[in-house]
Amino acid sequence: MDRSSVQRVAALVRKELRQIFRDPKTKRIIFASPVLQLLLFGYAVTTDVRDVPTYVVDLDRTAESRGVADALTASGYFSIIGSSTRAADLEDALDAGKAVVGIHIPVGFARDVHAGRGATVQVLVDGSQSNTATVAQGHAGRVIQEYGMAGRPAAAGVALEARAWFNPGLESRLYNVPAIIGVLLLLMCMLLTALTVVRERELGTLDQLMVGPLTPGELMMGKTLPVALIAVIDLVIIFVVALLWFRVPFHGSIAVLLLASTLYILTCLGLGLFISTISRTQQEAFMTMFLMMLPLVILSGFMYPVEAMPPLFQHLTQLNPVRHFLQVVRAIFLRGDGVAELWLHFVALAIMAGVALGASTARFRFNA
Repeated sequence: MDRSSVQRVAALVRKELRQIFRDPKTKRIIFASPVLQLLLFGYAVTTDVRDVPTYVVDLDRTAESRGVADALTASGYFSIIGSSTRAADLEDALDAGKAVVGIHIPVGFARDVHAGRGATVQVLVDGSQSNTATVAQGHAGRVIQEYGMAGRPAAAGVALEARAWFNPGLESRLYNVPAIIGVLLLLMCMLLTALTVVRERELGTLDQLMVGPLTPGELMMGKTLPVALIAVIDLVIIFVVALLWFRVPFHGSIAVLLLASTLYILTCLGLGLFISTISRTQQEAFMTMFLMMLPLVILSGFMYPVEAMPPLFQHLTQLNPVRHFLQVVRAIFLRGDGVAELWLHFVALAIMAGVALGASTARFRFNA
Protein backbone atom coordinates (compact mmCIF):
# COMPACT_ATOMS: atom_id res chain seq x y z
CA MET A 1 0.00 0.00 0.00
CA ASP A 2 1.26 3.49 -0.86
CA ARG A 3 1.05 6.44 1.49
CA SER A 4 -2.18 7.79 0.06
CA SER A 5 -3.84 4.41 0.42
CA VAL A 6 -2.76 4.21 4.07
CA GLN A 7 -4.17 7.68 4.69
CA ARG A 8 -7.51 6.75 3.13
CA VAL A 9 -7.76 3.58 5.22
CA ALA A 10 -6.75 5.46 8.39
CA ALA A 11 -9.43 8.09 7.75
CA LEU A 12 -12.07 5.39 7.30
CA VAL A 13 -10.89 3.62 10.48
CA ARG A 14 -11.27 6.85 12.47
CA LYS A 15 -14.73 7.36 11.01
CA GLU A 16 -15.78 3.80 11.94
CA LEU A 17 -14.46 4.12 15.50
CA ARG A 18 -16.31 7.41 16.02
CA GLN A 19 -19.48 5.88 14.67
CA ILE A 20 -19.15 2.79 16.89
CA PHE A 21 -18.44 4.69 20.11
CA ARG A 22 -20.90 7.50 19.51
CA ASP A 23 -23.71 5.42 21.01
CA PRO A 24 -23.30 4.66 24.78
CA LYS A 25 -25.30 1.46 24.33
CA THR A 26 -22.76 0.20 21.83
CA LYS A 27 -19.95 0.72 24.36
CA ARG A 28 -21.79 -1.42 26.91
CA ILE A 29 -22.44 -4.13 24.33
CA ILE A 30 -18.80 -4.20 23.25
CA PHE A 31 -17.08 -4.18 26.64
CA ALA A 32 -19.60 -5.10 29.36
CA SER A 33 -21.55 -7.74 27.45
CA PRO A 34 -18.60 -10.16 26.92
CA VAL A 35 -17.80 -10.15 30.65
CA LEU A 36 -21.44 -10.72 31.58
CA GLN A 37 -21.78 -13.53 29.05
CA LEU A 38 -18.53 -15.10 30.23
CA LEU A 39 -19.83 -15.15 33.80
CA LEU A 40 -23.16 -16.62 32.71
CA PHE A 41 -21.58 -19.27 30.46
CA GLY A 42 -18.85 -20.02 32.98
CA TYR A 43 -21.32 -20.90 35.72
CA ALA A 44 -24.25 -22.19 33.66
CA VAL A 45 -22.45 -24.32 31.05
CA THR A 46 -21.12 -27.14 33.21
CA THR A 47 -21.31 -30.92 33.34
CA ASP A 48 -20.26 -31.09 37.00
CA VAL A 49 -22.80 -32.40 39.48
CA ARG A 50 -23.01 -31.42 43.13
CA ASP A 51 -25.50 -32.28 45.85
CA VAL A 52 -27.52 -34.67 43.67
CA PRO A 53 -30.79 -35.54 45.49
CA THR A 54 -30.33 -39.10 46.72
CA TYR A 55 -32.67 -41.52 48.51
CA VAL A 56 -31.27 -44.45 50.49
CA VAL A 57 -33.01 -47.73 51.34
CA ASP A 58 -30.96 -49.52 54.01
CA LEU A 59 -32.21 -53.04 54.62
CA ASP A 60 -29.07 -54.08 56.51
CA ARG A 61 -29.21 -51.35 59.18
CA THR A 62 -25.63 -51.79 60.35
CA ALA A 63 -22.73 -49.42 60.94
CA GLU A 64 -21.22 -50.57 57.65
CA SER A 65 -24.36 -49.85 55.65
CA ARG A 66 -24.76 -46.43 57.29
CA GLY A 67 -21.15 -45.76 56.34
CA VAL A 68 -22.11 -46.00 52.66
CA ALA A 69 -24.54 -43.08 53.03
CA ASP A 70 -21.95 -41.11 55.02
CA ALA A 71 -19.32 -41.69 52.33
CA LEU A 72 -21.71 -40.47 49.60
CA THR A 73 -22.54 -37.32 51.58
CA ALA A 74 -18.90 -36.62 52.42
CA SER A 75 -17.94 -36.74 48.73
CA GLY A 76 -19.97 -33.58 48.08
CA TYR A 77 -21.62 -35.10 45.01
CA PHE A 78 -24.73 -36.39 46.79
CA SER A 79 -27.28 -34.99 49.20
CA ILE A 80 -29.34 -37.53 51.13
CA ILE A 81 -32.95 -36.31 51.05
CA GLY A 82 -34.44 -39.35 52.80
CA SER A 83 -33.95 -42.92 53.90
CA SER A 84 -36.19 -45.89 54.53
CA THR A 85 -36.26 -49.66 55.00
CA ARG A 86 -38.88 -50.19 52.29
CA ALA A 87 -37.92 -50.61 48.61
CA ALA A 88 -41.27 -49.12 47.57
CA ASP A 89 -40.30 -45.78 49.12
CA LEU A 90 -37.26 -45.59 46.83
CA GLU A 91 -39.43 -46.21 43.77
CA ASP A 92 -41.87 -43.54 44.90
CA ALA A 93 -39.05 -40.99 45.37
CA LEU A 94 -37.71 -41.65 41.86
CA ASP A 95 -41.17 -41.66 40.25
CA ALA A 96 -42.11 -38.37 41.92
CA GLY A 97 -38.89 -36.70 40.80
CA LYS A 98 -37.80 -36.01 44.38
CA ALA A 99 -34.61 -38.04 43.95
CA VAL A 100 -32.27 -38.43 41.00
CA VAL A 101 -30.24 -41.27 42.53
CA GLY A 102 -31.44 -44.17 44.65
CA ILE A 103 -29.19 -46.39 46.78
CA HIS A 104 -30.43 -49.86 47.74
CA ILE A 105 -28.37 -51.69 50.38
CA PRO A 106 -29.52 -55.32 50.78
CA VAL A 107 -29.62 -57.48 53.90
CA GLY A 108 -26.27 -59.06 54.69
CA PHE A 109 -24.18 -56.18 53.36
CA ALA A 110 -21.96 -55.96 56.47
CA ARG A 111 -21.58 -59.77 56.60
CA ASP A 112 -20.43 -59.90 52.97
CA VAL A 113 -18.01 -57.00 53.51
CA HIS A 114 -16.28 -58.71 56.43
CA ALA A 115 -16.28 -62.09 54.68
CA GLY A 116 -14.63 -60.58 51.60
CA ARG A 117 -17.25 -62.08 49.28
CA GLY A 118 -17.94 -58.83 47.47
CA ALA A 119 -20.88 -56.96 48.92
CA THR A 120 -23.52 -55.66 46.50
CA VAL A 121 -25.07 -52.19 46.47
CA GLN A 122 -27.68 -51.27 43.85
CA VAL A 123 -27.58 -47.75 42.37
CA LEU A 124 -30.73 -46.54 40.58
CA VAL A 125 -30.65 -43.31 38.57
CA ASP A 126 -33.29 -41.17 36.89
CA GLY A 127 -32.44 -41.59 33.19
CA SER A 128 -34.66 -38.70 32.11
CA GLN A 129 -31.76 -36.46 33.16
CA SER A 130 -29.20 -38.37 31.15
CA ASN A 131 -26.12 -36.21 31.70
CA THR A 132 -26.64 -35.85 35.45
CA ALA A 133 -27.52 -39.54 35.74
CA THR A 134 -24.40 -40.67 33.88
CA VAL A 135 -22.02 -38.49 35.90
CA ALA A 136 -23.74 -39.29 39.20
CA GLN A 137 -23.66 -43.01 38.46
CA GLY A 138 -19.92 -42.84 37.89
CA HIS A 139 -19.33 -40.89 41.09
CA ALA A 140 -21.51 -43.26 43.11
CA GLY A 141 -19.68 -46.32 41.81
CA ARG A 142 -16.29 -44.80 42.62
CA VAL A 143 -17.28 -43.65 46.13
CA ILE A 144 -18.84 -46.99 47.05
CA GLN A 145 -15.88 -48.92 45.66
CA GLU A 146 -13.41 -46.81 47.61
CA TYR A 147 -15.50 -47.25 50.74
CA GLY A 148 -15.53 -51.02 50.27
CA MET A 149 -11.74 -51.15 49.79
CA ALA A 150 -10.88 -48.83 52.69
CA GLY A 151 -8.70 -50.45 55.31
CA ARG A 152 -8.20 -53.71 53.40
CA PRO A 153 -5.23 -54.82 51.28
CA ALA A 154 -5.68 -54.82 47.53
CA ALA A 155 -6.57 -58.11 45.92
CA ALA A 156 -3.86 -60.01 44.13
CA GLY A 157 -3.54 -59.24 40.45
CA VAL A 158 -3.89 -55.85 38.79
CA ALA A 159 -4.42 -52.73 40.90
CA LEU A 160 -5.96 -49.88 38.92
CA GLU A 161 -4.88 -46.35 39.82
CA ALA A 162 -6.57 -43.69 37.69
CA ARG A 163 -5.08 -40.22 37.36
CA ALA A 164 -6.21 -37.34 35.14
CA TRP A 165 -3.53 -35.18 33.55
CA PHE A 166 -3.86 -31.44 32.86
CA ASN A 167 -7.20 -31.28 34.75
CA PRO A 168 -6.77 -33.47 37.87
CA GLY A 169 -10.19 -32.64 39.30
CA LEU A 170 -11.94 -33.16 35.94
CA GLU A 171 -13.65 -29.79 36.44
CA SER A 172 -15.74 -28.86 33.43
CA ARG A 173 -15.19 -25.17 34.24
CA LEU A 174 -11.51 -25.45 33.33
CA TYR A 175 -12.52 -27.07 30.04
CA ASN A 176 -15.44 -24.81 29.16
CA VAL A 177 -14.21 -21.32 30.08
CA PRO A 178 -11.35 -21.26 27.50
CA ALA A 179 -13.84 -22.43 24.86
CA ILE A 180 -16.23 -19.62 25.79
CA ILE A 181 -13.55 -17.20 24.57
CA GLY A 182 -13.99 -18.58 21.05
CA VAL A 183 -17.78 -18.33 21.14
CA LEU A 184 -17.77 -14.75 22.45
CA LEU A 185 -15.20 -13.58 19.90
CA LEU A 186 -17.29 -15.16 17.14
CA LEU A 187 -20.39 -13.38 18.39
CA MET A 188 -18.78 -9.95 18.76
CA CYS A 189 -16.88 -10.04 15.45
CA MET A 190 -19.81 -11.23 13.38
CA LEU A 191 -22.28 -8.93 15.11
CA LEU A 192 -20.23 -5.78 14.49
CA THR A 193 -19.14 -6.59 10.94
CA ALA A 194 -22.37 -8.15 9.65
CA LEU A 195 -24.09 -4.78 10.01
CA THR A 196 -21.37 -2.50 8.65
CA VAL A 197 -21.80 -2.51 4.86
CA VAL A 198 -25.55 -3.07 4.98
CA ARG A 199 -25.92 -0.13 7.42
CA GLU A 200 -24.08 2.09 4.95
CA ARG A 201 -26.42 0.86 2.23
CA GLU A 202 -29.53 1.60 4.32
CA LEU A 203 -28.30 5.09 5.24
CA GLY A 204 -27.44 5.86 1.63
CA THR A 205 -23.76 6.58 2.40
CA LEU A 206 -22.42 3.52 0.57
CA ASP A 207 -22.75 5.21 -2.81
CA GLN A 208 -20.82 8.21 -1.50
CA LEU A 209 -18.00 5.90 -0.37
CA MET A 210 -17.96 4.11 -3.72
CA VAL A 211 -17.64 7.27 -5.81
CA GLY A 212 -14.66 8.34 -3.68
CA PRO A 213 -11.05 7.23 -4.13
CA LEU A 214 -11.48 4.17 -1.87
CA THR A 215 -10.95 0.80 -3.54
CA PRO A 216 -13.04 -2.22 -2.47
CA GLY A 217 -10.00 -3.67 -0.69
CA GLU A 218 -9.37 -0.42 1.20
CA LEU A 219 -13.04 -0.19 2.14
CA MET A 220 -13.02 -3.74 3.51
CA MET A 221 -9.81 -3.03 5.42
CA GLY A 222 -11.25 0.15 6.88
CA LYS A 223 -14.34 -1.75 8.00
CA THR A 224 -12.31 -4.63 9.43
CA LEU A 225 -9.51 -2.98 11.40
CA PRO A 226 -11.72 -1.16 13.97
CA VAL A 227 -13.62 -4.34 14.79
CA ALA A 228 -10.37 -6.30 14.96
CA LEU A 229 -9.02 -3.79 17.48
CA ILE A 230 -12.19 -4.08 19.57
CA ALA A 231 -12.01 -7.89 19.40
CA VAL A 232 -8.42 -7.85 20.69
CA ILE A 233 -9.48 -5.62 23.60
CA ASP A 234 -12.35 -8.01 24.36
CA LEU A 235 -9.91 -10.91 24.20
CA VAL A 236 -7.70 -9.27 26.83
CA ILE A 237 -10.68 -8.55 29.08
CA ILE A 238 -12.03 -12.11 28.80
CA PHE A 239 -8.55 -13.56 29.31
CA VAL A 240 -8.05 -11.58 32.54
CA VAL A 241 -11.49 -12.56 33.87
CA ALA A 242 -10.84 -16.24 33.07
CA LEU A 243 -7.55 -16.18 34.98
CA LEU A 244 -8.45 -13.99 37.94
CA TRP A 245 -12.14 -14.82 38.48
CA PHE A 246 -12.49 -18.43 37.32
CA ARG A 247 -8.89 -19.35 38.24
CA VAL A 248 -8.36 -21.20 34.98
CA PRO A 249 -4.70 -22.28 34.78
CA PHE A 250 -2.71 -20.95 31.85
CA HIS A 251 0.27 -23.13 30.95
CA GLY A 252 0.98 -21.86 27.44
CA SER A 253 2.42 -18.80 25.74
CA ILE A 254 0.57 -15.52 25.44
CA ALA A 255 2.23 -14.94 22.07
CA VAL A 256 0.90 -18.24 20.72
CA LEU A 257 -2.59 -17.43 22.04
CA LEU A 258 -2.45 -13.98 20.43
CA LEU A 259 -1.37 -15.47 17.09
CA ALA A 260 -4.19 -18.02 17.12
CA SER A 261 -6.69 -15.37 18.19
CA THR A 262 -5.58 -13.02 15.40
CA LEU A 263 -6.13 -15.67 12.72
CA TYR A 264 -9.48 -16.60 14.28
CA ILE A 265 -10.62 -12.98 14.57
CA LEU A 266 -9.76 -12.35 10.91
CA THR A 267 -11.80 -15.41 9.93
CA CYS A 268 -14.81 -14.26 11.95
CA LEU A 269 -14.52 -10.76 10.50
CA GLY A 270 -14.44 -12.21 6.98
CA LEU A 271 -17.60 -14.23 7.67
CA GLY A 272 -19.34 -11.17 9.09
CA LEU A 273 -18.36 -9.01 6.13
CA PHE A 274 -19.55 -11.64 3.69
CA ILE A 275 -22.94 -11.70 5.43
CA SER A 276 -23.02 -7.92 5.21
CA THR A 277 -22.37 -7.97 1.46
CA ILE A 278 -25.17 -10.46 0.71
CA SER A 279 -27.80 -8.77 2.89
CA ARG A 280 -30.00 -5.85 1.91
CA THR A 281 -31.22 -4.83 5.37
CA GLN A 282 -29.79 -4.96 8.89
CA GLN A 283 -32.60 -7.29 9.95
CA GLU A 284 -31.69 -9.72 7.18
CA ALA A 285 -28.00 -9.55 8.14
CA PHE A 286 -28.85 -10.14 11.80
CA MET A 287 -30.95 -13.22 11.05
CA THR A 288 -28.36 -14.62 8.62
CA MET A 289 -25.67 -14.20 11.26
CA PHE A 290 -27.56 -16.26 13.84
CA LEU A 291 -28.49 -18.90 11.27
CA MET A 292 -24.76 -19.27 10.56
CA MET A 293 -23.67 -19.14 14.21
CA LEU A 294 -25.87 -22.02 15.35
CA PRO A 295 -24.25 -24.77 13.24
CA LEU A 296 -20.79 -23.25 13.82
CA VAL A 297 -21.17 -23.56 17.59
CA ILE A 298 -22.88 -26.97 17.53
CA LEU A 299 -20.21 -28.47 15.25
CA SER A 300 -17.34 -26.92 17.21
CA GLY A 301 -17.11 -29.31 20.14
CA PHE A 302 -18.17 -26.56 22.54
CA MET A 303 -21.38 -28.27 23.63
CA TYR A 304 -20.90 -31.84 22.41
CA PRO A 305 -17.64 -33.77 21.84
CA VAL A 306 -16.69 -34.00 18.18
CA GLU A 307 -15.69 -37.64 18.71
CA ALA A 308 -19.30 -38.49 19.66
CA MET A 309 -20.72 -37.13 16.38
CA PRO A 310 -21.45 -39.32 13.32
CA PRO A 311 -18.46 -39.68 10.96
CA LEU A 312 -19.99 -37.35 8.35
CA PHE A 313 -20.34 -34.51 10.84
CA GLN A 314 -16.88 -35.14 12.22
CA HIS A 315 -15.51 -34.49 8.73
CA LEU A 316 -17.67 -31.38 8.39
CA THR A 317 -16.17 -29.94 11.59
CA GLN A 318 -12.83 -29.71 9.80
CA LEU A 319 -14.34 -26.81 7.81
CA ASN A 320 -15.41 -25.04 11.00
CA PRO A 321 -13.00 -22.33 12.25
CA VAL A 322 -14.58 -22.43 15.72
CA ARG A 323 -13.66 -26.10 16.10
CA HIS A 324 -10.01 -25.41 15.26
CA PHE A 325 -9.78 -22.40 17.58
CA LEU A 326 -11.39 -24.24 20.50
CA GLN A 327 -8.89 -27.06 20.19
CA VAL A 328 -6.05 -24.56 20.06
CA VAL A 329 -7.18 -22.42 23.00
CA ARG A 330 -7.91 -25.43 25.22
CA ALA A 331 -4.52 -26.94 24.41
CA ILE A 332 -2.74 -23.65 25.14
CA PHE A 333 -4.53 -23.11 28.44
CA LEU A 334 -4.48 -26.62 29.88
CA ARG A 335 -1.53 -28.39 28.24
CA GLY A 336 0.76 -25.52 27.33
CA ASP A 337 1.03 -26.61 23.69
CA GLY A 338 2.78 -24.38 21.16
CA VAL A 339 2.81 -23.87 17.42
CA ALA A 340 4.82 -27.07 16.89
CA GLU A 341 1.99 -29.20 18.33
CA LEU A 342 -0.88 -27.15 16.86
CA TRP A 343 0.47 -26.10 13.47
CA LEU A 344 -2.23 -27.93 11.51
CA HIS A 345 -4.92 -25.88 13.25
CA PHE A 346 -2.96 -22.67 12.62
CA VAL A 347 -2.70 -23.49 8.92
CA ALA A 348 -6.44 -24.25 8.76
CA LEU A 349 -7.30 -20.94 10.44
CA ALA A 350 -4.95 -19.01 8.14
CA ILE A 351 -6.53 -20.57 5.04
CA MET A 352 -10.05 -19.90 6.31
CA ALA A 353 -9.17 -16.28 7.13
CA GLY A 354 -7.82 -15.74 3.61
CA VAL A 355 -10.82 -17.37 1.97
CA ALA A 356 -13.38 -15.48 4.09
CA LEU A 357 -11.76 -12.06 3.61
CA GLY A 358 -11.12 -12.71 -0.08
CA ALA A 359 -14.69 -13.86 -0.70
CA SER A 360 -16.20 -10.86 1.09
CA THR A 361 -13.98 -8.43 -0.85
CA ALA A 362 -14.81 -10.13 -4.16
CA ARG A 363 -18.51 -10.12 -3.36
CA PHE A 364 -18.40 -6.44 -2.47
CA ARG A 365 -16.53 -5.61 -5.69
CA PHE A 366 -19.12 -7.59 -7.68
CA ASN A 367 -22.03 -5.76 -6.02
CA ALA A 368 -20.33 -2.44 -6.51
